Amino acid sequence: VERSRWLGDVYKRQIVGRFGELEDKLSRAEVIDSAKLDPGGKVVFSARVKLWEEAGDREVSYQIVGELEADIDQGLISHSSPLALALLGKMEGNEVEVDAPGGIQRYEVLSVVYGNN
Repeated sequence: VERSRWLGDVYKRQIVGRFGELEDKLSRAEVIDSAKLDPGGKVVFSARVKLWEEAGDREVSYQIVGELEADIDQGLISHSSPLALALLGKMEGNEVEVDAPGGIQRYEVLSVVYGNN
């Protein structure tokens, strides 16, 4: 019984700590209206980027979003992911290399779109 109480207290502290982390993230969050962006053709947060993936010999498309929104199955990649970090600041025609677990992946930026376009 004592061990169960102790474990309950530990889990409670972990949950309270996680709530604190989430509250902190929410307090610092900013809403970005991608329709009002004018980054001059550069890849920025919230941009939709169409790429040519060399390894797969195919076209892929991703939108750069916040960590909590990321969902690779929906084409949403975190701004802190290796691919997004390589893409940020690049323009159409630029090539990027990403050090992925399976080795270096190469991509060419085909297009960059902002807002609902």
